[in-house]
Amino acid sequence: MRDVEPETQELWLVRHGETEWSRDGRHTSTTDIPLTDSGVEVARALAARLSHVRFDLVLSSPRQRARRTAELAGFPDAHVEADLAEWDYGDYEGITTAEIRERDPGWTIWTHSCPNGETGEQIARRLDRVVAKVRAHGGRVLAFGHGHALRALAARWIEQPVEEGRFFKLDTATVSTLGYERETPAVVRWNS
Repeated sequence: MRDVEPETQELWLVRHGETEWSRDGRHTSTTDIPLTDSGVEVARALAARLSHVRFDLVLSSPRQRARRTAELAGFPDAHVEADLAEWDYGDYEGITTAEIRERDPGWTIWTHSCPNGETGEQIARRLDRVVAKVRAHGGRVLAFGHGHALRALAARWIEQPVEEGRFFKLDTATVSTLGYERETPAVVRWNS
């Protein structure tokens, strides 16, 4: 493990470009859906925003929507990191929150379970491994991933429970930055 000063360390997060399911509000974890034409266009536009920044490590979820976003943004050789995969929605894969709430009123990913899917505890363990890897590597790290997982990752970065990810709205093809305020993990920029 490298001895890294916290204030020199950043984790940049990019949510993948639009897919048909993300556009329609359908929960997408393990289903490997391609980007829409609009998703391709905005992913390409990320290249101009990221090209001036030097990254010491670039990671991507194994899902094609994240890998393709990384490629179009100028990072075709991003290291595939399985722990960056989206929250496993289990039986709720492919359906909307409104449809889920017909069966389970008041349901949210942050407060309820996903039958045959991942629990908050399981995703916390997975994302804690990402945080540990980034902190051990040091420098500026770029990670391409998914809405709920990246929101949960932000919560874990600032040493909060996964459920606190509910406070971090995250649109497709946006850039967010996590870092430090002196020695305290912090959100530097969000959803821009």
